[in-house]
Order: sequence, then structure tokens, then C-alpha cells
Amino acid sequence: MTNTASTLRTAVPLDELIAAARELRIGGRWERATRLLESAEATDPRSRARLALAAAEVALERDWFGGTSLAGPRLATAEEFVESLDGKIADEAHSDIHWDLDFLRLRHGYLGQVHVDGAFRAGPEGKDPDAPAVLRTHAERLRGEAPDDVRRGWAEMYLGLVADNLFAERDLAPGHYEAALRAGEAGEAGEAGATGEAGGSHDSGDDLLVREALRHLGDHDHDHGDHARARERWSRATELGARAGTVPGTLSQQLLLAVLARDAGDEAGAVALVGEIARWAGAIGAVTTETQARGFLAGVDPTAAPAAAESGS
Repeated sequence: MTNTASTLRTAVPLDELIAAARELRIGGRWERATRLLESAEATDPRSRARLALAAAEVALERDWFGGTSLAGPRLATAEEFVESLDGKIADEAHSDIHWDLDFLRLRHGYLGQVHVDGAFRAGPEGKDPDAPAVLRTHAERLRGEAPDDVRRGWAEMYLGLVADNLFAERDLAPGHYEAALRAGEAGEAGEAGATGEAGGSHDSGDDLLVREALRHLGDHDHDHGDHARARERWSRATELGARAGTVPGTLSQQLLLAVLARDAGDEAGAVALVGEIARWAGAIGAVTTETQARGFLAGVDPTAAPAAAESGS
């Protein structure tokens, strides 16, 4: 891999460059991650495909947290590069890269169903009624085709998200989250992983998968009134997100801890924490998290059902 951003040309291993871009991406440095990937000149078709996939991941994560709409064109470019590999690389590598692209398509489709007009909107109202079933079928296929356990865990995670946030099947979703949690915990010793709420990587996605599963299992604990269990899971999710380096994800997770503080009657502590979350999120351009934090300060419960959240109750 050659860096061509200046007259000084340096050779950098592709894995190291993509890993550096990943750390910038999950840290909320989306512009820098994109420029790093664009500055590289790949010498073979598979390397170009991997760079295009990494750039699409950056765009998708920025769309999630930053409220942009950049992932569509990046995904189309990645599709062209990946499709050009047909018949040119080993079957195992071909399977992995195709799965990764297909998983990005799933995440992009899911994002389009839950982020509407710049806000999180669960449920089917005002949406294509066939979209949830299409996404569920897509995730089931990815689960069946996953080349490793951690990727299979990410497919399970999205089956849970689709059940929870598109079908309102609250009793069905936790089983998928538990399966995702087991896959992530089994891979913590170093097995490759895929992407999470707003991204991850196949370099070390295990912490992000565990974090994501705990985040949503804790939400169910909270709904059932088990605040002690929710705190345990949400606290661990916050720690894992910080360890993985996801700055916007850790801010969004801390917002859930503020919900528990408010539930426990510590309004002053909750407001102090969320004021800082809003300030940090605004500073890095994580407008989705900033909006949720501002809503919390105005009395909105970010864990409430959509109708309740809109009314501020």
C-alpha cells in the first residue's frame, strides 16, 4: 500500500492502514479516516475492494451518528470493486469480502428504516410495509452464510434489532441478543469480528459486539423494571465501548446511565452528566447523540416508546 497524499511516498501494509482508519472511524474522526483511505493507492483488485469497503463503513458510521447521507454512493463503489473480484481470488477470501459487503447493505437498509428525517423512529408508521420482512430475510441469510462465529453473532444482533425496532416483537429480540453476546464473548480472545451499532471491524470487533448486545439486553431489563441488572449491563457496555475506542458510541451509552440516575431520583446528577454528553457529542459532530441528549435535558426519555418520547413523557 502506497500513501500518495504528498510528494513523499511511503509503503504501508494494507492491514495496518485499514486498522488505523478503523480507529479513526469509531473514534468519530470520520473525515480523517476518509482522507487516509483515499490517500492510499492499491496495487491489486482485492486491496482496492477492501479500501472501498472500509470507506463505505466510515460513511455509514458518519450517517448513523452525524446525520449525513454519505453511505449510498460509497456502497455502490464498493459493490463495483467487490463484484470485479469474481473468479479472481480464493473461495474463502471471496466469501469473506462478499459477506462483509452484504452486511454493510443490511446495516444501511436498517438505518434507513429507523432514522427518518434526522430522528430515531421505530415502528412501521410512514414506511414501506414490506421493508422489515426484507431486512429480516436478509439478516437470516447472512446468519446462515457467516464465515465465522463472530460474524454470525452480528447477523443475530441485527435480527434482534429488526425484531425490536421494526416489528415491535419485544419478546423475540432478547434471544437474538443473547446469541450475539455469546458469539462476542467467545471471540474476545482475538477472533475477527464485524461491525456494530455504527460500525466495527474484522480486526477486533468483539468488544463492540458484546457492547451492542449488552446495550439492548439492558434496555429490556430496564423495561421490565430490573434497574440493577440494567445498570450492570449498561455499565459493562460503557466500559467495553471505551476500551474499543468508540467515542460517539460511549457517549450514547453514558446517556443510558443517565436514564438510570433520573429513575433513581438523582436528577441533578443525570442533568450534569447529560450536559457533558451533549457538549462532547456536539464537539465531534455526533449530532444524533447530541439531539438525544438535548431531548433528555428537556425531559424526554430516550428509552421510551416512540409515541411517549414524542410527547416528552
